[in-house]
Amino acid sequence: MSFTIGLVGKPSAGKSTFFKAATLAEVAIASYPFTTIKPNVGTGYVRVECADKDFGVECNPRFGFCLEHTRFVPVEIIDVAGLVPGAHQGKGLGNQFLSDLNLADVLIHVVDASGSANEKGEQIGAGKHDPANDVRFLEEEIDLWYASILWKNWSKLARQSSMTKKTIEKSIAEQLSAMKVTGSIAQMAIEDAGLEGNPELWSEEDIKKLSVFLRKKTKPILVALNKIDVPGAEENVERLKKEFPDTVFIKCSAEVELVLREAAKKEIIKYVPGASDFKIIKPEELTDKQKNAIDFVKEFLNKNNTTGVQQVLDKAVFEFLKYIAVFPGGINKLSDSKGNVLPDCFLMPPESTAKDFAYALHTDFGKHFLFAMDVRTKKKIGAEHVLKHRDVIEIISAAK
Repeated sequence: MSFTIGLVGKPSAGKSTFFKAATLAEVAIASYPFTTIKPNVGTGYVRVECADKDFGVECNPRFGFCLEHTRFVPVEIIDVAGLVPGAHQGKGLGNQFLSDLNLADVLIHVVDASGSANEKGEQIGAGKHDPANDVRFLEEEIDLWYASILWKNWSKLARQSSMTKKTIEKSIAEQLSAMKVTGSIAQMAIEDAGLEGNPELWSEEDIKKLSVFLRKKTKPILVALNKIDVPGAEENVERLKKEFPDTVFIKCSAEVELVLREAAKKEIIKYVPGASDFKIIKPEELTDKQKNAIDFVKEFLNKNNTTGVQQVLDKAVFEFLKYIAVFPGGINKLSDSKGNVLPDCFLMPPESTAKDFAYALHTDFGKHFLFAMDVRTKKKIGAEHVLKHRDVIEIISAAK
């Protein structure tokens, strides 16, 4: 049931700053190529309207945290090495990047909206690079990576399919199993590309068409337009939206979010990630430097409403992956044996059933599932009942 969010992009786009802002992990941050050599893995959080307020109680999360009835549920984030053109051929840290990419279920492409660095991640000054090139090349690199793996072995795969009963979609799925390609996804890709007849006659261009669909299904990409606080970035954003009408863009400033989260961690301010404002806890204790930083952040939030970082994570999980949040609870008791109220919140794949949720709680609950109860409606539900976002469910099992 677990999944991983991958942060991708060229060097110096602000990936590591985004990663630190989302996780408050200690990572190397610098404006030169390949600051990230080995992937950084950390825990970020997505927002869920907590079920506690529906019952007039306050929750006690075992994992994550809850602020003002907003539950922050942990998710795994991996920040991989910067990608440069030709990565699928091994250029830059391409081979390592693409290997690390296998771990991700959805990709957040962090793009420097200000155009301050060239395609290699070298600083050249704001407005001197077109971020449209970054949006275009990353998708192409990953598409070509899929295609290169398939085409390298295509003759053998196609011949085996012709000589045996193994279907070509099954062969494709086996070849790209590390990318989580299944037989049904491969079949949809073949239909989408309009391919038919003997696979041995399919061209390299045909395989590239196939690969584009496979990548979109298994590595959907959301673009985070970072460094929106830099002059000239806003103009680039509007142009990008027109040039890529089918791409989902979210404006953000990882640097501003990092300032807010670190200030909240030090109890200088009270800030709920993703909020449009914050409260200064002890204004009389602020240094001149801190006052200047807070004035800059306030001005940014007044103009942009949020930093965008939390919104990017939420959209990746709930809109791209279409996961739902489900709370375990009881009809007669919302707390666990230690008295913790609604201590858990599970992120479940779309179309998850009551029995799927039982297995997520414990294998024995799934094996010995009897029925479930919707805690809000107090109605009995069966094994195949499809759960909804923010459901509170009690599992009744014969497990001892």
